[in-house]
Amino acid sequence: MKDPRHHQLAEVLINHSTRLQKGERILIEAIDTPHQLVVELINLVQEKGGIPFVTIKNNEITRALIKNLPETGFEKWGEMDTARMEEMQAYIGIRGGQNVMEMSDVSTGQMGLYKTHYVKPVHFDTRVKKTKWVVLRYPSQSFAQQAGMSTEAFEEFYFKVCTLDYGKMFERSQALKAWMDRTDKVRLTGKGTELVFSIKDIPAIPCGGEYNIPDGECFTAPVRNSVNGVIHYNTPTIYEGTAFNDIRLEFKDGKIIDAVADKTEKLNEILDTDDGARFVGEFAIGFNPHVTRPMLDILFDEKIAGSFHFTPGQAYEDADNGNRSKVHWDMVMRQTEDCGGGEIYFDDVLIRKNGLFVPEDLQPLNPENLIG
Repeated sequence: MKDPRHHQLAEVLINHSTRLQKGERILIEAIDTPHQLVVELINLVQEKGGIPFVTIKNNEITRALIKNLPETGFEKWGEMDTARMEEMQAYIGIRGGQNVMEMSDVSTGQMGLYKTHYVKPVHFDTRVKKTKWVVLRYPSQSFAQQAGMSTEAFEEFYFKVCTLDYGKMFERSQALKAWMDRTDKVRLTGKGTELVFSIKDIPAIPCGGEYNIPDGECFTAPVRNSVNGVIHYNTPTIYEGTAFNDIRLEFKDGKIIDAVADKTEKLNEILDTDDGARFVGEFAIGFNPHVTRPMLDILFDEKIAGSFHFTPGQAYEDADNGNRSKVHWDMVMRQTEDCGGGEIYFDDVLIRKNGLFVPEDLQPLNPENLIG
């Protein structure tokens, strides 16, 4: 039986996110995803006059490949898929799965080969730079369990948040972009957190469903050597299949000089991946009104209303501070009252307090105004 919600989501992905035009080639990559959404996408691509290509993947099979391929195998795999991605004008990545920890026992060495020879050339160097792309997760029983919800309730939440009026959100986020573009010094406060840095002359990029579904953030990057102070994240996070809690980072002149968590040794192993992993490549403010609590999935958690994320590792070229790394780890801090509160200041002007925007021109981004 057809679910009309799949058609509604497909319209968001084709008409808003990728803005598909007649004659354009689009790659639909579905990982552990039921076929209904893929079929809706193929049909809608055909209606728009586009040319669909489809890849079906399975996380268990991908894990086996990553664990066992020699370096020459990764090189050829990356070379072949890069060549195909070069032929595409658009890309939709639908990421499902029943086990968020599927990659947790893959060695650091093998994962490094995968990122170097496959992820970087196929996705970072080609898909991100050369296509109109969007990525999203697909609801599953495992995903619902992560969110602490029944499967039915989670599906209702998922389709509601993924089919939000992203056009309205994007329009209202322009005011936040304007504030960030004219800001030099940023100050962040919260429980165990006092952090200062500059974002001077680094572009701010508002996000309203163009690259991620769900969406709802405005990102930039700190001037690489400007970060000083301490941040104590209050949101759990997963990196390459390993879950972390209670991460505390101390910065001096941009560099993480002390890092502790519930898995301190593993945290520092990741931060020692390369020189850029101990510097920050992204600062972003989240404001999706439907995403109000963490669910151990960064595509959702980084959009939590009243949150920001401060990201060790690679900077985006759209908001580039020059930091380069194999790591890009979005770590989230919530500043709502129930999470201990906190403030964001731009050049000593209070911008957000306890998760709510203060200036009049930013108040339309507060949850009650975005939903209404």
